[in-house]
Amino acid sequence: MAATVPPVSGFEFFGIKLFEDQSEKDADAVIADPVSYSVTFNTSGAEKDIADIIRNSSDLGVGQNEPASGVAGLVAKARGDYRRILGSLYDQGYYGGTVSITLNGVEAAKVAPDAKMTRPVAVAIAVNPGPLFHFRNVSIVNRAPASGDPNDRSPTPESLGFVMGGVARGTIVLRAEQAQIEAWRRLSYAKAAAGERKVVADHRANALDVVITIDPGRQAAFGEVTVTGTERMDPEFVRQQTGLAVGEPFSPDAVSRAQKRLARLEVFRSIRLEAAESIGIDGLLPYNIIVQEQALHRFGAGATFSTVDGLGFEGFWLKRNLFGRAERIRLDAKVAGIAFPINTAQFDYAFGGTFTKPGFLTPDTDLIAAVSAERTFLDNYTETSLTARAGLTHYLSDEITLEGGLAYKRARFDDDFGTRDFSTLSAYGGGTFDNRDDKTDAHSGWYLNGRVEPFYDLNYGVFAAQTMAEARTYFALGDSIVLAGRVKAGLVVGPSLAEIPPDKLFFAGGGGSVRGYGFRSIGVDGPNGTTTGGRYLLEGSVEARYRFNNDFGAVAFVDGGYVAADTFPDISQLRLGAGVGLRYYTGLGPLRLDVAIPLNKRSGDPNYALYLGIGQAF
Repeated sequence: MAATVPPVSGFEFFGIKLFEDQSEKDADAVIADPVSYSVTFNTSGAEKDIADIIRNSSDLGVGQNEPASGVAGLVAKARGDYRRILGSLYDQGYYGGTVSITLNGVEAAKVAPDAKMTRPVAVAIAVNPGPLFHFRNVSIVNRAPASGDPNDRSPTPESLGFVMGGVARGTIVLRAEQAQIEAWRRLSYAKAAAGERKVVADHRANALDVVITIDPGRQAAFGEVTVTGTERMDPEFVRQQTGLAVGEPFSPDAVSRAQKRLARLEVFRSIRLEAAESIGIDGLLPYNIIVQEQALHRFGAGATFSTVDGLGFEGFWLKRNLFGRAERIRLDAKVAGIAFPINTAQFDYAFGGTFTKPGFLTPDTDLIAAVSAERTFLDNYTETSLTARAGLTHYLSDEITLEGGLAYKRARFDDDFGTRDFSTLSAYGGGTFDNRDDKTDAHSGWYLNGRVEPFYDLNYGVFAAQTMAEARTYFALGDSIVLAGRVKAGLVVGPSLAEIPPDKLFFAGGGGSVRGYGFRSIGVDGPNGTTTGGRYLLEGSVEARYRFNNDFGAVAFVDGGYVAADTFPDISQLRLGAGVGLRYYTGLGPLRLDVAIPLNKRSGDPNYALYLGIGQAF
């Protein structure tokens, strides 16, 4: 019999589902014989944190606002709660606790599923956690020897609390066991597994004796790697991208790196690295890579809005796997600076294409070539340009990325120096360290970036160089508050400002810089109200983010920045902006609405600025 698929009746925009059909969900929610009930807890003798754990582990307590599905459903919940509550007590080191759950005064274990009960049912849960147990005799049979790798930070059983006299939490036993299995795997024992586990509770002494046994198995090296599921991809290229070489000692880190390398190709919907069931007599462990490819094409669109800089639209079209080795080309287009009254002559336009060749020279190196053309109107200059660049991006580790390459740019600028043409050749290099927990809405971690770009202008025959560095950090205060900070500095060395392209000089201001001011409107103030870019830049931001619930949050922020011509900026040149914002959290990141005011407003600066976009400001 063939299954039919219902038609799609909704769509998703920025992670928000619109017009979603709720009929199936409503059907699932129908309960033929709803039984309402109320729950009371008696946890006398338990400390507050233990009492909270007991309450949170009870399915009856957590779900008491929803009726049970008949008496049978209520009885099933109650009987499951015996196990759940005892398990939570064991996890905290209480092995002598007692649990009583009554339904209308009758112990739930004795209530028949078809019993007749007065409703709403009175549920009483009484828990006495008993005494706290401590580890007494603990040992590990076949303990893994210490690794000789100075970078190995694998936890020891002792660091996890698996020591004589420690609180005998059940979770500690499991974590110590898993840590030892992983320690053996890091020594190339790929099939290490848990053996017999002996746990004896002495209720007279309130002590727990534990013996963990590990079966390390045999040492292994990587065997042949096969690929299953490719359609347009070259299986040999997929195998090469893993970096797994036959005969190389097994390492879980190597398997993890292989998974991430394949994910970076952006051509697979799913990836699974599956080891053979057993190690061969030759000591080799074969692997099979099972993949499912994504669609060849992808497109997307987005929009931004600022009361200062206007409305902007952008979109892209992407084609994957051009020649069977994950090559991809992406075309981007943007129209921005749309303000009222409409003046198309003042719009910003940009169009470009980027070609990426993964696995160039090494599995961790991408070749990137790009061309772009743009026409940009800013407060301080107008740019019409064509740019071409080619370079390499190397993923040194999960956190560190290096890049470098060459670029050529032909540009005409109209600013306070007049109309000038530049033709620049440049070399760029830089690196990024990024260990943030979430790229679009970080709660912890650091982002550090540094870049240097020496360039030579063919029209003026002058040499100059630009360097920039930026640091961001995030600290979570509990579950709802995040403090975020950012600092950015830049320096340009070279000839006079009139001989340096404006886009190589520094400006500040805008949604990702100093909010409350126009985009790149903060520069070096000259005579007669003129403004040019500067050689020196210093910016900073502090933001406090508060999340009300799963959907909404609020922020308060202060931004500051200044630009100087020939000396490092001093405090008198500082421009400050402050404001508040709202966040609506989606699967793609938070939708952002910020309102900012310039605190030391100059002539021509707006009274306030409104910013709308996706993702946090930084």
